[in-house]
Amino acid sequence: MSTTNTPKPAPSGPHRLRARRIGIDTQYEAVVFMHKECSVCRSEGFTAHNRVLLRAGERHVIATLYQVTTDLIAHDEAALSESAWLRLGLQDGGIISVSHPDPVESLGQVRSRIYGKQLSDAALRSIISDVVDGKYSDIHLSSFVTACATRPLDHREILALTKAMVEAGDKLSWKSSVVADKHSVGGLPGNRTTPIVVPIVAALGLTMPKTSSRAITSPAGTADTMETMAPVELDIADIHRVVEQEGGCIAWGGAVRLSPADDVIIRIERALDIDTEGQMIASVLSKKIAAGSTHLVLDVPVGPTAKVRSAESADALSAGLMAVAEAFGIRTRVTIGDGQQPIGRGIGPALEAYDVLAVLQGAKDAPQDLRARALALAGALIELAGAAPEGQGETLAAQTLDDGRAWAKFQRICEAQGGMRKPPRSTHRRPLVAERAGRVFEIDNRKIAKLAKLAGAPDDKAAGVELHARLGSSVSAGQPLCTVHAESPGELAYALHYASANPGIIRVEEQ
Repeated sequence: MSTTNTPKPAPSGPHRLRARRIGIDTQYEAVVFMHKECSVCRSEGFTAHNRVLLRAGERHVIATLYQVTTDLIAHDEAALSESAWLRLGLQDGGIISVSHPDPVESLGQVRSRIYGKQLSDAALRSIISDVVDGKYSDIHLSSFVTACATRPLDHREILALTKAMVEAGDKLSWKSSVVADKHSVGGLPGNRTTPIVVPIVAALGLTMPKTSSRAITSPAGTADTMETMAPVELDIADIHRVVEQEGGCIAWGGAVRLSPADDVIIRIERALDIDTEGQMIASVLSKKIAAGSTHLVLDVPVGPTAKVRSAESADALSAGLMAVAEAFGIRTRVTIGDGQQPIGRGIGPALEAYDVLAVLQGAKDAPQDLRARALALAGALIELAGAAPEGQGETLAAQTLDDGRAWAKFQRICEAQGGMRKPPRSTHRRPLVAERAGRVFEIDNRKIAKLAKLAGAPDDKAAGVELHARLGSSVSAGQPLCTVHAESPGELAYALHYASANPGIIRVEEQ
C-alpha cells in the first residue's frame, strides 16, 4: 500500500496525526495503526496494545493501538479500523489528536471479582457504562466475562447486572397493556420456533415486538435465520411502524440500543465459547425489559448434549429466570422441552429458514417436531396473555397455523420489514453416510453444531448441516445420515475433516 501520493501539509500541533481509512473490519472494537517511530508514539511512550484516546472535533473514541515498523503507514499518519473511522465520522486526510485516555476505574472492580469480591450495584453500573462507551478492549471484556463465569453471579448481582444493562440503552413502550414475547435459552440446533410463533400470536391480535440475537455459540441465531427471509436491521422507528401495522416483528436486537452492552458481551462469549447462567439471565431479560415485554414464555431444552443437561439444572435456571423476570414485573412461564437431538432438519441460517417456511406453508414434508415445538410455545404464550383459556392455547395456535392466517401474517411482516426474499442454497454439499446398518442411538448436539459452524455457518447463510436421520430410526449401511452444506470447497473440506475425526456425531448401533 503506497504512502508516496501527492504530499499533504503535515498536521500541526502536538499529538496530531492525519487520519487514514484502511478498511479493516474489527467488528465493535476500535483499532488504530501508527508507526512505531512516529513522534506521538515516541513522546507519549505508546507501545502495542496500549489504549489510546482519539479525538476528531467533538467526537472521540478509545482505540487499541497496533504499531507498524515498515513504510506501510507514514510517520504523520494514523490508520483507523472501520469501527473507529465510522464512530469518529472522519473523511480521508482529516486531522485527529491522539493521547492517553483517563484510567478506566471500573476495571478495578473486575479485578476485585477475580479475587473473590462481589460486585455492588454501583460497580456493575460503572462497568456496563464503560463497556457501552467503548472503554473496554476485547481483553478487558474477556476478563469481565471470565470473572463472572468462574464464580457464578448471585441473585442480587444478576438483578443489578440486568438493571444496569437496561439502563445503559433505549427502551420501547407500547400502547397495549399486554406485550407478548418468547425466548429459547439455546443449545439445541435447529430450534427456530420464533418465526412461527410470532405470526401465530400476531394473527390472533396480540402485540409481539420480537427482538432476537445473532448466534453466540450456535450455527444460527433467530436474527441470522430471519435475515435470509427479510431484513432484520430495523431501527426503533421501523420497529414501531411494523408492529403498529402488523402486530409483530422479528428484528435483530443489535441494530437498536436495547441493552447495547449485550451484543458487545455476546461477541466475547462467542469467541470464548462461554455462556454462563448469570450472564444468560441478564442477557435474555435485559432485552425483554427494554423491549417493553409484559408476558414471556421461556423455552428450556434439556438433554445430555444440550446447553442445559439435566432436570436439576433446568429447574435452577428456570427459577433464576422467573425470579428476575418477576422482579421487573414480567409475567413468565417456562416450558421444559426435549433437548436430546436437533429440532427440524436444517442447522444453519438458510437451512433452518426452509424448515420454518415448510411449517408455515403447511407443506406435507414439513418437520413435525419443529411444528409441535412452535405450537406448544405459541399455545403457552396465548394462554399466558389471556387470549385463550388454560389448556386451549395450543389448539387455537394450531387452527391459526392450519387455516393459513399465520403464513399470511408472516408474509405481511416480512414485507413491512423491507420485503420478503428467498433463502439462499449452498453450492457445495457432501453426505455423511452410515458405516453400518442399525439404529440411530445418539446425535451429539454440540458436535453437529460445530460441524455446521466449520462448514461456514452462520456467516455463510447457506452453510450448515441437513439431517436425514432421527433418534431411533433404522438405517442401512451407506445410507446418508446428514448432508454438509458449504459455500466454498475449502470450508466443506474443513468440515468433512472434523467429521472424519469425530465419527460419533451421529452414532449408529447394531440392532
